[in-house]
Amino acid sequence: MDEMEEELKCPVCGSFFREPLILPCSHNLCQACARNILVQTPEAESPQSRRASGSADYDYLDLDKMSLYSEADSGYGSYGGFASAPTTPCQKSPNGVRVFPPAVPPPPHLPPAAAAASALAPVPRNSCLTCPLCHRSLILDERGLRGFPKNRVLEGVIDRYQQSKAAALRCQLCEKAPKEATVMCEQCDVFYCDPCRLRCHPPRGPLAKHRLLPPAQGRVSRRLSPRKISTCTDHELENHSMYCVQCKSPVCYQCLEEGKHASHEVKALGAMWKLHKSQLSQALNGLSDRAKEAKEFLVQLRNMVQQIQENSVEFEACLVAQCDALIDALNRRKAQLLSRVNKEHEHKLKVVRDQISHCTVKLRQTTGLMEYCLEVIKENDPSGFLQISDALIRRVHVTEDQWGKGTLSPRMTTDFDLNLDSAPLLQSIHQLDFVQMKVPTAPILQLEECCTHNNSATLSWKQPPLSTVQVDGYILELDDGNGGQFREVYVGKETMCTVDGLHFNSTYSARVKAFNKTGVSPYSKTLLLQTSEDSDPEEHALTFPVPLERLQLRRSNPFSSTLNLQNSFPGRSYFELRSSAHQMSLHSSLQSLNSAGFDPQSGPFSQLVDIKKLVAVAWFSFDPGTAHSDIIFSNDNLTVTCNSYDDRVVLGKTGFSKGLHYWELSIDRYDNHPDPAFGVARVDVLKDVMLGKDDKAWAMYVDNNRSWFMHNNSHTNRTEGGITKGATVGVLLDLTRRTLTFSINEDQQGPVAFENLEGVFFPAVSLNRNVQVTLHTGLPVPDFYHSRGTMQ
Repeated sequence: MDEMEEELKCPVCGSFFREPLILPCSHNLCQACARNILVQTPEAESPQSRRASGSADYDYLDLDKMSLYSEADSGYGSYGGFASAPTTPCQKSPNGVRVFPPAVPPPPHLPPAAAAASALAPVPRNSCLTCPLCHRSLILDERGLRGFPKNRVLEGVIDRYQQSKAAALRCQLCEKAPKEATVMCEQCDVFYCDPCRLRCHPPRGPLAKHRLLPPAQGRVSRRLSPRKISTCTDHELENHSMYCVQCKSPVCYQCLEEGKHASHEVKALGAMWKLHKSQLSQALNGLSDRAKEAKEFLVQLRNMVQQIQENSVEFEACLVAQCDALIDALNRRKAQLLSRVNKEHEHKLKVVRDQISHCTVKLRQTTGLMEYCLEVIKENDPSGFLQISDALIRRVHVTEDQWGKGTLSPRMTTDFDLNLDSAPLLQSIHQLDFVQMKVPTAPILQLEECCTHNNSATLSWKQPPLSTVQVDGYILELDDGNGGQFREVYVGKETMCTVDGLHFNSTYSARVKAFNKTGVSPYSKTLLLQTSEDSDPEEHALTFPVPLERLQLRRSNPFSSTLNLQNSFPGRSYFELRSSAHQMSLHSSLQSLNSAGFDPQSGPFSQLVDIKKLVAVAWFSFDPGTAHSDIIFSNDNLTVTCNSYDDRVVLGKTGFSKGLHYWELSIDRYDNHPDPAFGVARVDVLKDVMLGKDDKAWAMYVDNNRSWFMHNNSHTNRTEGGITKGATVGVLLDLTRRTLTFSINEDQQGPVAFENLEGVFFPAVSLNRNVQVTLHTGLPVPDFYHSRGTMQ
């Protein structure tokens, strides 16, 4: 029962409730505490004036405007209390709730009964009470605090709780460190120690007639005392006998006779008591389940604490071992380097010592020759001298020449020509950090965000909430709709993908996995997706295989099955996606997703379409998300114009990296001979200049008489023939041959405009307010290109 103790304490005084009152917000306050936090409101805000003006009770903001206290400063402020109360700073209760101190506390010499009587004194008019827990404010009526019912049930619970405490009974009036009680007053229902009894309960006057009992006997008498019967707040002599369902409060018969609840549903008090007990019991069952789950969760958390500690010890040991291994390797390398230094040292010493030995011998020989020559010079015999002088002169010259051939230069320097380059190692040590050690956990498919529409499927996934492993990307896989092999349809960092061009009325299986530098995670759970039935070929995408009679696609057919492939990783091809902030739009490969196991002669299918040969497959519109803000869209984003005299760029929604693609733009309006430009561009092309001014666009700009090709602001191939209202400009992008060709009114305009194109290209147009064009996609290749291909 110790956990229940906070429920039994007043939010103002922090002690057990004494004569608790039930506020309309369902919170409780001691009666004395409620009186202490009363605030007198201005006359203009009296209950009568507020009812007359139709306004509601004070709320928390109203009280804040009255400067009761400020949330922006240190927590202290002033308030206008009762007339007899001085301005007092607000404080915090022992429970941490901000409250106001008592205006005039009762004299300490008064007994509790007298203090309680003073608490029942009439409160000033226009008093306001703010709940310290929820800050809901109430204007008291003429009954004052008597208008709030007393919580007798809470009193009984507190009595039972206090009686269940086995500790020695303590004095209830000691302010600090309550002493052990020596007596209990039966009338005051208070335990006293000797000093408090002499100070607060003197044996004279009216208190002399009170009966004082030993503490243990007082506890027994308190336990056996009859429970107080709850009486009506409006009629204190009447007991509650009925329950008003609308007011949600017990009432007495006199309340009913006065008509206060005439139009309300009233039921017997006993029946409602049993009903609410049953409802509370049922609610407690659910709360008990949550508490049980919370206990199990706490056990799990405690186990996690232990596991974290164990893993920490293990990880620290592993880290210490790895660092020790690095230190050992460094010490071994240190020994090797020192060995090289010692070898260099010995080598230098040997060379110098050998040179010293050689020079010493040579010097001794030279010195001997010099001494001999000096002695010869001393001889006075000319003939004898001349017999040996030539030979001595030659020897002296030879010896001198021997000393002059670098003999007196040291053969070794004193410096060591070894320079230890430790900078890379120091940098590596500074960059030494923890790396990814685990593969990601399996992603979770978010079923509430996964859906199908016509022959498109949108899938969304996420990492598990508690996963901390870094993820570099995801791989989405779909089968062929017939339970066949899974194929990868998306690789990237996004967590949402839309797959277009699926079979109608088919069931696809989807799964996703995550990857990082360490490896690939397990697959998520497999999700089944059912596409819509193909009820109207004019409203849905074509499915493969295609009947021969429908190979000639019409412009109005919204057939979206563009195959865009690029090498995402070496040796592997994945679908290229155009990403936005929240969704990826994928034009799936019909060749890989649709089964090729059909009999070409069966049914109405006389030919299985080869997607490599089918060129009229790209259906798209202009993209408002990437266009310049001056571009104006209409006709489901197929028609565009501009509200500026300057050229502005708009891109198509689909990007191409492989295949043969052709689209046309019809000129709906052409005024004052502007120069619109048509072509392809990267997604990051400049949007506020003519198409082709930068190196991100390849375009043909044209007026009413001639055209030019332009890329990176370079103008080439001026060609006669322009456009007027009603003309058609064609753009043919052949990424197999890596060329871009233009046509006007189905005739090729000039030579091949651009060659050696590589990468991802988006259809693009630049125009101003004098031009309006409409896009037509999904068209067959014009005849001039077929003829050129045949000639080649």
